[in-house]
This record gives sequence, C-alpha cells and structure tokens, in this order.
Amino acid sequence: MLGRKESSKEEITERICRLWEPLTDDQRSMLSQGITLAKFKKNQIIYKEFEKPTQMMCLMGGKVKIYKEGVGGHQQIIRAIKPVELFAYRAFIAGEDYKTSAMALEQSLVAMIPVSIVEKLMNESIPFNKFLIRHLSAMLGDSDDRTVNLTQKHIRGRLAEALIFLEDNYGLEEDGYTLSIYLSREDLANLSNMTTSNAIRTLSAFANEKLIAIDGRKIKIIRDQELRKISSIG
Repeated sequence: MLGRKESSKEEITERICRLWEPLTDDQRSMLSQGITLAKFKKNQIIYKEFEKPTQMMCLMGGKVKIYKEGVGGHQQIIRAIKPVELFAYRAFIAGEDYKTSAMALEQSLVAMIPVSIVEKLMNESIPFNKFLIRHLSAMLGDSDDRTVNLTQKHIRGRLAEALIFLEDNYGLEEDGYTLSIYLSREDLANLSNMTTSNAIRTLSAFANEKLIAIDGRKIKIIRDQELRKISSIG
C-alpha cells in the first residue's frame, strides 16, 4: 500500500539516482525533468504484451506482478516487483515489443522514465550501464532457476517455493508471521504453475500440517524452516 505521505518528485528522483551513482548534475537534472509519476489502482494494467516500450519504470510504492498469457489464456506470473525496483525496460534494450504484461497487485505508484533518457544515460554513464547489466543478469539467473523449479518440482515443492518467494521479496507483517502480500488463490496458483484447485488443496494440506495458517487471503508462515525444506527437496 502507498503511505499516507507520498514522496515528492524530487525525493523519488534522488532515490532512483542512488541506484546509478555517480551521475553528473546534468544527468540528474535531465532525469528529474523527464520523470513522470503514475498511480495505478489494484488490478489495473500498467503495460500489456505486444505494446511498444516507451518508458523504463520504477516501482516507488505498492506491488506489481509481471505475467504472461499462455495456452488457453492461462496466466503465468513471471516476477513480482517491489519498491524500489526497475522494470519494463528489457524489451526496449532488446529492440522488441513487450513479451509480458504488468498489473498492480494493490494501489501502486510508478515512476516513468522516457526511453529517450534511458538511451542518453546508456551513452553517457558507465555506472548506469553496469547497473543494467547486473540487473538483467540477475533476472536471467532467477528465470533459469524458476524454469527448472516449476517444471521439475512436485506440487508441494512448487507451492512452498512460492510462499517462500513472497516472504523473501515482500516480508512479513508486524506479527512476524503474516505475509505482507495478499494474493488470490488464482494468482498463487499462477505463481506456482499449477491449477487453482491444486493450489487450494495444497494450501489446505499445509494448514492441516500446521506449516501455515490461513485467514481469507492472509497467509501466516508458522514453520518457516520446514516450508523451506519442502521447497528445497521439491
């Protein structure tokens, strides 16, 4: 959720600049002048597959899912974006249209950076290019791991991995147990590469085993290490 007091455009620019330090004063000024802020409601589309990329995006508040439509309209969640994380720029660098879509999982604030500025920074800033290479390389490694895990792990291993993924990326609420992101059963199934009915049954099994506790969309991680062991074994 977005905080009560939203950051100013200058503060947001500074937070993004820290990712690529050092930048020159002119580069910082160019970035500050070019950035626009966009608010998205829960379940609102941010960009769609096959659209032409015109912006690099940075999530400043909220949560976003990156997904792809598969056979029969089945949705596969590729990544979950958290603040302050860049997304939506791979297609521009590759000279392609988007191969995925993005949707806000809750009310979200996104900083939009025109690709003309991205291209200028690529031509001028070594730290900026190093950041992009590291970020893209990390995403490629994560993608390789998830491809193997989603195709070779059993259902219990896949769902356990999804829950651990959400915990590691979004953390827990103040009680130290409840995941701070509330996904629908369909989204949780899409993240785990399984049917919704299988996700519901496996969640119920985990709850019966006292690994987790379920309250509507809220999921509490009760026995974290056992859940990680199930994910590891597959």
